[in-house]
Amino acid sequence: MSDALRSVARRIFLNALRAVDVRNAVRQQVNVDAETLRLGAHTLSRAAVESVILIAVGKAAVPMFEAASEKLQGVRVQAVVVAPRETFPPGHHERFLVGEHPTPGEHSRRAADTILSLLATATPRDAVLFLVSGGASAMVEKPLDDAISLADVAAFHRALVGSGMTITQINALRKHMSAVKGGRLAAAAAAAAWQCTLLVSDVPATEPDAIASGPSLPDSTTVEDCLTLFPRLQNACGSLPESVVRYFSNGNLPETPKAGDAAFTRASFDVILSGDHLAHAAAEAARAAGFHTVIDNACDDWEYRDAGRYLMDRSASLATKYGRVCVISVGEVAVSISAEAGEGGRNGQFALWCARDLTHHTPATVLSAGSDGVDGQSAAAGAVCDETTMGRAEQIGQSVDEALQQFNTASLLRLVGDAIQTGPTGNNLRDLRLILKER
Repeated sequence: MSDALRSVARRIFLNALRAVDVRNAVRQQVNVDAETLRLGAHTLSRAAVESVILIAVGKAAVPMFEAASEKLQGVRVQAVVVAPRETFPPGHHERFLVGEHPTPGEHSRRAADTILSLLATATPRDAVLFLVSGGASAMVEKPLDDAISLADVAAFHRALVGSGMTITQINALRKHMSAVKGGRLAAAAAAAAWQCTLLVSDVPATEPDAIASGPSLPDSTTVEDCLTLFPRLQNACGSLPESVVRYFSNGNLPETPKAGDAAFTRASFDVILSGDHLAHAAAEAARAAGFHTVIDNACDDWEYRDAGRYLMDRSASLATKYGRVCVISVGEVAVSISAEAGEGGRNGQFALWCARDLTHHTPATVLSAGSDGVDGQSAAAGAVCDETTMGRAEQIGQSVDEALQQFNTASLLRLVGDAIQTGPTGNNLRDLRLILKER
């Protein structure tokens, strides 16, 4: 039965991914006819718009750009697309720039400079369409302070990712050090007739300005937040680059644009796909497979072991009443990573830890995978494990405890056949966790 349930869990995950169609979501938001140009909820006179400046950034940038371009036929479009190289179409144009992830580098700086240069040309005869998805925090980056080198920016990002902070807390710090985050791209495009931002969300529903660190949205985080969070980051990771410490400690941090700023006077923002869409797609697939289905996102941003205990206890309780259950949870779990961490990601860590814990509980199948197809430093999307995983690992001489301690789960999960390999999906709607249980 274990093999069968692992296969069912994989099928639910893949069916859910197919159901959340990025291209279709963008197509519904963009339309052109002889007299009008519609971008999101706003309609402009076609005669008043000379060109559309299109900025697509993040893991879903390519399909979002392609869908928008299809709908903008006949309109002059000036575009920059920043995305993972693996998602580039064959014969791509020079407008496609490599998006580095999870750590920014030279390509990230080039992308930031290119976007800022294009936005600086915006006039009242232009409309700007921002297509934003997760991952762009690393893919597009330029520090406000020229004294902060790219190497120091990269070290700062690595420290943030391994800190155990929530994505909103991480991005609050990123925004206040960046020339392109926290609404600063909107400020750069302020001369345009209209700005529209369409977002594919990989953050909690109440925090859209955390998506890709909110490059074109009013920022809800503040300098005061940073003054509280930065010492926590220092305590969590030890040493940070001196230039970064000096920047956050100089007592004169520049504030980001807020709601009411002139940059947002002629602007609209729409989340067109989110984790809620992914959860409901998974629920539909699970019901079709014969499970009583419950969506429970209460453990979003919890420490991964606490989240694992909560979801397994919830599934066990439901199974006593319904027999065959699938608990669905969308969001992220927190994992603190040491500098010596190996090849792993939060999804593999979560699933393998649950597999170890299942040796003390009744059988269950646990899937945890990223909708973007990538799990941290692992090439896998995540993993699907059960009560047999630990025994199968021991049979081939692999230590589950050692893999968890070293945050080095990817190799073990591949060897036991529990890794989920999709490759980059061109989407990014947070992580999906499934707990399948039969009484």
